[in-house]
Amino acid sequence: MVTQEQRRRQLAREKFLRQQQRRTSARRKARMRNAAIASVLGVILIGSVALYTTGVVLGDDDDSKTNANAEVTPSASAPSKAPDPCEKPAEGKVKTQTWKKEPAMTIDKSAKYTMKLATTCGDIDIALKADAAPHTVNSFNFLAGKGFFDHTKCHRLTPEGIYVLQCGDPQGTGAGGPGYTIPDENLKDKSLKGNVYPAGTVAMANQYNAQAQQGRNTGGSQFFLVYQDSQLPPDYTPFGTISKDGMAVLKKIAAAGAQAPDPTTGNTAPNATVVIDKATVTTS
Repeated sequence: MVTQEQRRRQLAREKFLRQQQRRTSARRKARMRNAAIASVLGVILIGSVALYTTGVVLGDDDDSKTNANAEVTPSASAPSKAPDPCEKPAEGKVKTQTWKKEPAMTIDKSAKYTMKLATTCGDIDIALKADAAPHTVNSFNFLAGKGFFDHTKCHRLTPEGIYVLQCGDPQGTGAGGPGYTIPDENLKDKSLKGNVYPAGTVAMANQYNAQAQQGRNTGGSQFFLVYQDSQLPPDYTPFGTISKDGMAVLKKIAAAGAQAPDPTTGNTAPNATVVIDKATVTTS
């Protein structure tokens, strides 16, 4: 027969085990969330504006070499399929050329640059920060001039934890890039307060792993557009700000939700068919 003291000890042990399980579960969830954030923005950003010069070698797209990867991995399963609010993509094919070196600096850091993403869901205008992120803007200017972004899909939408749309991968998988990498820039931008990337921010994806403190200066061509304030460490180059009309387009895309994670890539593609028909960079 179990005595009252034995029963009390048994209950105490069970309570202790439940507490341990809850703590273990909480730590596991925290690790998963941190890993998701690192994946989301640690392999997303690739930059912008440079011109082709002698010594830049063209080649086939090969993500097994030096292409900068760009992944924005959502922290939870996506909602069910929603109606597609966007139009059919324009006719054309994604270009596959890559380069072995970052383009030579050709932009005027004191000039004002604007990038227009003419997408199937509407135009998204972005004021670029050439003075604060010259390598990034230079790279985008170069890539846009080469038609690198034209006909590419925005392959990931994260609807929980962080709120971003990721684009810029010619492969549409989160593994593609231009073949070269660019340095991190502007990580102390005054807009990044309290580890928050505010709505309207455009920033670079990269391969930085905060836990290992490895993967700096690995931006490529993938970038993300923040449609709602998102808690993130300042590890991803902020290089542009979306216009008011562009935010309306972005929010329309976000409102349509995301698909379930792809079993191969882990991407949660937007329900909206978001294709960049044409990307252009202009100066004034």
